[in-house]
Amino acid sequence: MCNCCATDVRFPGAPASSSRRAVLGVIGAMSLMGIATKVQASQSPPKPDNVLSPDEALERLMAGNKRYISGETNDRNYSASRTALASGQNPYACVLSCADSRVSPELCFDEERGDLFITRVAGNYVTNDILASLEYAVAVLHSPLIMVLGHTRCGAVSATVSSLEQKAEFPGHIQTIVTALMPAVRSASSQSYSGSLTEAATLENIRQNVRRLEESTPIMSRAARNNQVKVVGGIYDLTTGRVELVQ
Repeated sequence: MCNCCATDVRFPGAPASSSRRAVLGVIGAMSLMGIATKVQASQSPPKPDNVLSPDEALERLMAGNKRYISGETNDRNYSASRTALASGQNPYACVLSCADSRVSPELCFDEERGDLFITRVAGNYVTNDILASLEYAVAVLHSPLIMVLGHTRCGAVSATVSSLEQKAEFPGHIQTIVTALMPAVRSASSQSYSGSLTEAATLENIRQNVRRLEESTPIMSRAARNNQVKVVGGIYDLTTGRVELVQ
Protein backbone atom coordinates (compact mmCIF):
# COMPACT_ATOMS: atom_id res chain seq x y z
CA MET A 1 0.00 0.00 0.00
CA CYS A 2 1.44 3.39 -0.96
CA ASN A 3 1.72 6.26 1.53
CA CYS A 4 -1.00 8.22 -0.21
CA CYS A 5 -3.49 5.38 -0.04
CA ALA A 6 -2.65 4.67 3.58
CA THR A 7 -3.68 8.17 4.62
CA ASP A 8 -7.16 7.64 3.15
CA VAL A 9 -7.93 4.32 4.79
CA ARG A 10 -11.00 4.36 7.05
CA PHE A 11 -12.44 1.65 9.25
CA PRO A 12 -16.10 1.32 10.19
CA GLY A 13 -16.80 3.50 13.20
CA ALA A 14 -13.45 5.27 13.03
CA PRO A 15 -13.55 9.07 13.06
CA ALA A 16 -12.49 10.82 9.91
CA SER A 17 -9.62 12.38 11.84
CA SER A 18 -7.94 9.02 12.61
CA SER A 19 -4.22 9.49 12.24
CA ARG A 20 -2.19 7.73 9.60
CA ARG A 21 -0.07 6.20 12.35
CA ALA A 22 -3.10 4.68 14.08
CA VAL A 23 -4.39 3.25 10.80
CA LEU A 24 -1.04 1.73 9.93
CA GLY A 25 -0.86 0.30 13.44
CA VAL A 26 -4.18 -1.47 12.98
CA ILE A 27 -3.11 -2.77 9.58
CA GLY A 28 0.18 -3.99 11.03
CA ALA A 29 -1.51 -5.80 13.91
CA MET A 30 -4.02 -7.45 11.58
CA SER A 31 -1.24 -8.51 9.23
CA LEU A 32 0.84 -9.99 12.05
CA MET A 33 -2.05 -12.06 13.37
CA GLY A 34 -2.99 -13.17 9.87
CA ILE A 35 0.54 -14.22 8.96
CA ALA A 36 1.01 -16.12 12.21
CA THR A 37 -2.25 -17.99 11.72
CA LYS A 38 -1.45 -18.89 8.10
CA VAL A 39 2.04 -20.11 9.00
CA GLN A 40 0.72 -22.34 11.75
CA ALA A 41 -2.05 -23.69 9.53
CA SER A 42 0.34 -24.55 6.70
CA GLN A 43 3.07 -26.20 8.76
CA SER A 44 3.12 -29.16 11.09
CA PRO A 45 3.66 -28.05 14.69
CA PRO A 46 7.27 -28.07 15.96
CA LYS A 47 6.25 -30.44 18.78
CA PRO A 48 3.38 -32.68 17.62
CA ASP A 49 3.04 -34.22 21.10
CA ASN A 50 2.01 -30.80 22.40
CA VAL A 51 -1.24 -30.79 20.39
CA LEU A 52 -3.62 -31.65 23.23
CA SER A 53 -7.10 -30.96 24.51
CA PRO A 54 -7.37 -28.79 27.66
CA ASP A 55 -8.02 -31.85 29.85
CA GLU A 56 -5.12 -33.78 28.31
CA ALA A 57 -2.85 -30.79 28.84
CA LEU A 58 -3.77 -30.58 32.52
CA GLU A 59 -3.24 -34.31 32.97
CA ARG A 60 0.22 -34.06 31.40
CA LEU A 61 1.15 -31.04 33.50
CA MET A 62 0.24 -32.75 36.78
CA ALA A 63 1.93 -36.01 35.74
CA GLY A 64 5.13 -34.04 35.24
CA ASN A 65 4.86 -32.66 38.76
CA LYS A 66 4.52 -36.20 40.13
CA ARG A 67 7.76 -37.15 38.38
CA TYR A 68 9.43 -34.08 39.82
CA ILE A 69 8.34 -34.95 43.36
CA SER A 70 9.51 -38.56 43.04
CA GLY A 71 12.85 -37.58 41.53
CA GLU A 72 12.17 -39.72 38.47
CA THR A 73 12.34 -36.90 35.94
CA ASN A 74 12.86 -37.47 32.23
CA ASP A 75 16.32 -37.30 30.71
CA ARG A 76 16.75 -34.24 28.50
CA ASN A 77 18.56 -33.89 25.20
CA TYR A 78 18.17 -30.19 24.56
CA SER A 79 19.97 -30.25 21.23
CA ALA A 80 17.41 -32.67 19.77
CA SER A 81 14.60 -30.11 19.70
CA ARG A 82 16.65 -27.02 18.93
CA THR A 83 16.19 -27.14 15.16
CA ALA A 84 12.43 -27.71 15.34
CA LEU A 85 11.93 -24.91 17.85
CA ALA A 86 13.94 -22.47 15.77
CA SER A 87 11.07 -22.42 13.28
CA GLY A 88 8.21 -21.90 15.76
CA GLN A 89 6.53 -22.95 18.98
CA ASN A 90 3.37 -24.68 20.14
CA PRO A 91 3.48 -24.88 23.95
CA TYR A 92 0.77 -27.12 25.38
CA ALA A 93 0.31 -25.03 28.54
CA CYS A 94 0.78 -21.51 29.84
CA VAL A 95 1.84 -20.74 33.40
CA LEU A 96 1.28 -17.42 35.15
CA SER A 97 3.84 -17.85 37.92
CA CYS A 98 5.24 -15.82 40.75
CA ALA A 99 8.72 -14.43 40.01
CA ASP A 100 10.08 -16.11 43.15
CA SER A 101 13.43 -17.75 42.36
CA ARG A 102 12.42 -20.88 44.27
CA VAL A 103 9.62 -21.63 41.80
CA SER A 104 10.74 -22.89 38.38
CA PRO A 105 7.79 -24.08 36.27
CA GLU A 106 9.83 -26.03 33.71
CA LEU A 107 11.48 -27.93 36.55
CA CYS A 108 8.47 -28.54 38.77
CA PHE A 109 6.45 -29.86 35.80
CA ASP A 110 9.41 -31.77 34.33
CA GLU A 111 9.18 -30.13 30.92
CA GLU A 112 11.67 -28.69 28.47
CA ARG A 113 11.91 -25.74 26.10
CA GLY A 114 8.90 -25.27 23.86
CA ASP A 115 6.47 -27.01 26.20
CA LEU A 116 5.41 -24.20 28.54
CA PHE A 117 4.63 -20.56 27.77
CA ILE A 118 5.55 -18.80 31.01
CA THR A 119 4.75 -15.33 32.28
CA ARG A 120 6.03 -14.23 35.70
CA VAL A 121 5.47 -11.40 38.12
CA ALA A 122 5.87 -11.23 41.90
CA GLY A 123 2.48 -12.23 43.31
CA ASN A 124 1.35 -14.09 40.14
CA TYR A 125 -1.42 -11.65 39.20
CA VAL A 126 -2.75 -10.50 35.83
CA THR A 127 -1.32 -7.26 34.47
CA ASN A 128 -2.13 -5.76 31.07
CA ASP A 129 1.17 -6.97 29.63
CA ILE A 130 0.75 -10.46 31.02
CA LEU A 131 -2.81 -10.61 29.73
CA ALA A 132 -1.62 -9.60 26.27
CA SER A 133 1.07 -12.27 26.35
CA LEU A 134 -1.40 -14.96 27.36
CA GLU A 135 -3.87 -13.79 24.72
CA TYR A 136 -1.13 -14.28 22.15
CA ALA A 137 -0.45 -17.79 23.46
CA VAL A 138 -4.13 -18.72 23.23
CA ALA A 139 -5.12 -16.93 20.01
CA VAL A 140 -1.98 -17.47 17.92
CA LEU A 141 -0.12 -20.40 19.49
CA HIS A 142 -3.36 -22.24 20.40
CA SER A 143 -2.24 -23.23 23.89
CA PRO A 144 -5.15 -25.11 25.47
CA LEU A 145 -4.33 -24.58 29.16
CA ILE A 146 -3.41 -21.76 31.51
CA MET A 147 -2.40 -22.34 35.13
CA VAL A 148 -2.19 -19.48 37.61
CA LEU A 149 0.56 -20.82 39.87
CA GLY A 150 1.00 -19.40 43.36
CA HIS A 151 3.20 -20.83 46.09
CA THR A 152 3.48 -21.19 49.84
CA ARG A 153 5.17 -18.47 51.90
CA CYS A 154 4.82 -15.91 49.10
CA GLY A 155 6.68 -12.73 50.02
CA ALA A 156 4.46 -10.52 47.89
CA VAL A 157 1.29 -11.74 49.59
CA SER A 158 2.94 -11.57 53.02
CA ALA A 159 3.93 -7.95 52.37
CA THR A 160 0.36 -7.13 51.41
CA VAL A 161 -0.92 -8.70 54.62
CA SER A 162 1.54 -6.51 56.54
CA SER A 163 0.26 -3.49 54.67
CA LEU A 164 -3.30 -4.32 55.70
CA GLU A 165 -2.61 -5.23 59.32
CA GLN A 166 0.26 -2.89 60.17
CA LYS A 167 -0.19 -0.10 57.59
CA ALA A 168 3.26 -0.94 56.22
CA GLU A 169 4.44 0.98 53.15
CA PHE A 170 7.11 -0.07 50.68
CA PRO A 171 9.63 1.93 48.62
CA GLY A 172 9.74 2.54 44.90
CA HIS A 173 7.38 0.56 42.70
CA ILE A 174 7.06 -2.31 45.18
CA GLN A 175 3.92 -0.63 46.48
CA THR A 176 2.20 -1.25 43.11
CA ILE A 177 2.41 -5.00 43.77
CA VAL A 178 0.84 -4.55 47.19
CA THR A 179 -1.94 -2.45 45.67
CA ALA A 180 -2.65 -5.15 43.05
CA LEU A 181 -2.79 -7.94 45.65
CA MET A 182 -4.80 -6.03 48.25
CA PRO A 183 -8.27 -7.05 46.92
CA ALA A 184 -7.41 -10.72 47.48
CA VAL A 185 -6.04 -10.04 50.97
CA ARG A 186 -9.10 -8.00 51.95
CA SER A 187 -11.43 -10.66 50.58
CA ALA A 188 -9.61 -13.43 52.46
CA SER A 189 -9.63 -11.43 55.69
CA SER A 190 -13.40 -11.08 55.53
CA GLN A 191 -13.95 -14.84 55.21
CA SER A 192 -13.48 -17.68 57.65
CA TYR A 193 -10.23 -19.54 57.06
CA SER A 194 -7.87 -22.00 58.68
CA GLY A 195 -4.18 -21.28 59.02
CA SER A 196 -2.72 -17.83 58.53
CA LEU A 197 -4.16 -14.91 56.59
CA THR A 198 -1.17 -15.13 54.23
CA GLU A 199 -2.11 -18.71 53.37
CA ALA A 200 -5.77 -17.83 52.84
CA ALA A 201 -4.90 -14.75 50.79
CA THR A 202 -2.51 -16.73 48.60
CA LEU A 203 -5.33 -19.09 47.64
CA GLU A 204 -7.81 -16.24 47.16
CA ASN A 205 -5.35 -14.40 44.93
CA ILE A 206 -5.04 -17.49 42.72
CA ARG A 207 -8.83 -17.83 42.49
CA GLN A 208 -9.34 -14.16 41.65
CA ASN A 209 -6.81 -14.24 38.84
CA VAL A 210 -8.26 -17.43 37.39
CA ARG A 211 -11.61 -15.65 37.19
CA ARG A 212 -9.98 -12.54 35.78
CA LEU A 213 -8.55 -14.54 32.91
CA GLU A 214 -11.74 -16.52 32.30
CA GLU A 215 -13.79 -13.34 32.10
CA SER A 216 -11.34 -11.20 30.13
CA THR A 217 -12.81 -10.00 26.84
CA PRO A 218 -12.65 -10.52 23.98
CA ILE A 219 -10.12 -13.33 23.52
CA MET A 220 -9.99 -15.27 26.78
CA SER A 221 -13.69 -15.33 27.59
CA ARG A 222 -14.56 -16.51 24.09
CA ALA A 223 -11.88 -19.21 24.10
CA ALA A 224 -12.99 -20.45 27.53
CA ARG A 225 -16.64 -20.44 26.50
CA ASN A 226 -15.80 -22.48 23.39
CA ASN A 227 -13.69 -24.97 25.41
CA GLN A 228 -10.57 -23.95 23.51
CA VAL A 229 -8.73 -23.11 26.71
CA LYS A 230 -9.06 -24.14 30.34
CA VAL A 231 -7.89 -21.82 33.12
CA VAL A 232 -6.97 -23.45 36.43
CA GLY A 233 -5.26 -22.47 39.66
CA GLY A 234 -2.41 -24.27 41.34
CA ILE A 235 -0.25 -23.80 44.43
CA TYR A 236 3.34 -24.96 44.69
CA ASP A 237 4.56 -26.14 48.09
CA LEU A 238 8.11 -24.91 48.60
CA THR A 239 8.86 -27.73 51.05
CA THR A 240 7.60 -30.73 49.08
CA GLY A 241 7.58 -29.46 45.48
CA ARG A 242 4.00 -30.65 45.08
CA VAL A 243 1.52 -28.64 43.02
CA GLU A 244 -2.09 -28.93 44.13
CA LEU A 245 -5.03 -27.64 42.14
CA VAL A 246 -6.92 -24.75 43.71
CA GLN A 247 -10.70 -24.86 43.46
